[in-house]
Amino acid sequence: MFSLTVRFDLKDEDAAQGFDRLVAETAPGIREQEPGTLLYAVHTVEDAPLARVFYEVYADRDAFEAHECQPHTKRFLSERDQYIVETRVEFLTPTGGKNLPQ
Repeated sequence: MFSLTVRFDLKDEDAAQGFDRLVAETAPGIREQEPGTLLYAVHTVEDAPLARVFYEVYADRDAFEAHECQPHTKRFLSERDQYIVETRVEFLTPTGGKNLPQ
């Protein structure tokens, strides 16, 4: 399993609306064309209306690399910067929990 979180801090309300549209346009490709993407969840942040957090779980590093090469992902990556003030990426290593591979 390979997972990460990404936090995007957006410029303003107009940027947030544009970013949310871009995410909505990208999501069907992830759902329909990426069997190795196990979970791709986008969240708003309580008390931070201009923040979005992605939680992404892939079968393995290869599945993540396949995700990064998809046309829908490349479009998202090329268009997102117009909306963003700051991005923070954290790669995660599971140490325990529920429904994790042994």
